Amino acid sequence: MSVDAKHIATFLLGAAAGVAAHKYMNMSPEEKEKLANDLKDKANQFKTEAENAAGKAKDYFEELKTKGGDALKEHLGNAENILHNLFGTKPSTNSDQGAKNA
Repeated sequence: MSVDAKHIATFLLGAAAGVAAHKYMNMSPEEKEKLANDLKDKANQFKTEAENAAGKAKDYFEELKTKGGDALKEHLGNAENILHNLFGTKPSTNSDQGAKNA
């Protein structure tokens, strides 16, 4: 059986967890409480940053949707005429439509 990167990573993660558990077991109650409070503070900061990022992402995608649509209209608004010129057919104009309807 060969040892690949996944096995090595699993071993290292287990070793790190073992060292952390050993260190935690040797801490005084005050140090354990301080560690717990630090972890709670970091988790709350991470949660706040994640919520802000989610809000910004929503705004960004909404802006992208509106600006992207406008950009497509601006750059591809003349696409029909370009295709007609490329393939040699004459685009219908409003004056042609009025003549057909009359």
